[in-house]
Amino acid sequence: MDYLLHHLLQRSAELHPDRTAIEEGERSLTYSGLEARSNQMAALLLELGVQRGDRVGLYLDKSIESVVGIYGALKCGAAYVPLDPRAPSARLAYIAGDCDLRVLVTCVDRVESLGGWVEHGAPLETVVVANAAVDPEDVPDGLAIKTARDIDRQDGSIPSVGGIDLDLAYILYTSGSTGAPKGVMLSHLNALTFVRWTIERFGVLPEDRLSSHAPFHFDLSIFDLFAAAAAGAAVVLVPPELAVFPMQVKGFIEERRLTITYAVPSLLSMLTLRGGLEQGDFPQLRTVLFAGEVFPTKFLRRLMELLSHVAFFNLYGPTETNVCTYYPVGPIPEGQTEAIPIGRAIADVEVFAVADDGTLARPGEVGELYVRGTTVMQGYWGDEERTERSLVQDPLRAGLGDRVYRTGDLVRQEPNGDYRLLGRRDHQIKSRGYRIELGDIESALYAHPAVVECAVVAIPDPLVTNRIMAYVVSRDGVGQKDLEVTTEGQEIV
Repeated sequence: MDYLLHHLLQRSAELHPDRTAIEEGERSLTYSGLEARSNQMAALLLELGVQRGDRVGLYLDKSIESVVGIYGALKCGAAYVPLDPRAPSARLAYIAGDCDLRVLVTCVDRVESLGGWVEHGAPLETVVVANAAVDPEDVPDGLAIKTARDIDRQDGSIPSVGGIDLDLAYILYTSGSTGAPKGVMLSHLNALTFVRWTIERFGVLPEDRLSSHAPFHFDLSIFDLFAAAAAGAAVVLVPPELAVFPMQVKGFIEERRLTITYAVPSLLSMLTLRGGLEQGDFPQLRTVLFAGEVFPTKFLRRLMELLSHVAFFNLYGPTETNVCTYYPVGPIPEGQTEAIPIGRAIADVEVFAVADDGTLARPGEVGELYVRGTTVMQGYWGDEERTERSLVQDPLRAGLGDRVYRTGDLVRQEPNGDYRLLGRRDHQIKSRGYRIELGDIESALYAHPAVVECAVVAIPDPLVTNRIMAYVVSRDGVGQKDLEVTTEGQEIV
């Protein structure tokens, strides 16, 4: 029985040792190779003192080495904390301090930038450079360095570290309303509930080739990595720079013979509009999954017309629940502009809407969506107050003692049982699939000494869901800036 995430890899290494587990450009690793290399990584981490319950940071571009780092951390009984390699040092240092990252897996190109982390108070002690040797002059003072050679000398046998499925597996940091990111704690069971459902519902097979569009600090990556491992399928890492070039995305899907792809609607919309798609393209592709934001109906309809042989599914769920509902997309009538539903609960999950008076919202009434089940997070790292606000006693079945997650999303249940997403209770918005607190941006702007007052607003955009505009009163007068959202809710002017 696969009751921990890394058991999925272990089983596929036994059943499909020579099958490709992961592809990155011209590089690849078989299941037996990934199992052995991640065992070596785990052995090194254990040698460095990593114990059950510790956190291991991952600070490198999406690569074979980052996947090895993920499994290596899990095999130690630790939780992995994937970090956005393009985020500012101050934000990364905050995350490192918040969850007490002592050991970091990185690549040679990132070592020099760690000096900024140290200056901002990050508690790092040891850095594992997973892909190469490193120039000692690039290493910030006070940090011990291990390299790929130290991984090479480790035994490749399976570490004998225990664990149960309720143990913490990973922490994903998302935008917070106070200007500080919040760490969502997710267990092995949280992820495995979703992964097991996907294998059954989408029929993932060893012959499949799954895309990995999302960065590993984004929750879409859970399907890419672990559903592939569960099935013994290949996961193909999509270079992040490809996302802005729809023609290259098209070429990548064709050349890599992808059979299942999971992406945010903004990427798929751009592919539809500017990818040069023609009727019947991607004959090998059989399933398209999308999540993270609303897919504009006119672009979805057009993509489905072009790829009429493909099954489309809308997956919904905040990071705190991974995916909790899904909707198989059928033919969309010409002229329909209303967004498609988010559908119904996945296996071992219950969703329901609560009206303003605290009662169950009836079909046709507006209510806030609550989620109950084994995909619901453990809480926010180091923030009991926020956890208590979000994980509450089930308002409809208080006597059961269950805690359920308040999504903050307003929904309406259709007569057929499907839920339709209507909006938010708060100021949170989505852009390019990322959940963003406008207050997070305002807090960052107020930190600048030249800013006297500011207001940040979301401007609807059919391609990226929302663009973000900041109105600023500075010591030099009034102005406005259009903010371009990157990852983890970061903004650059």
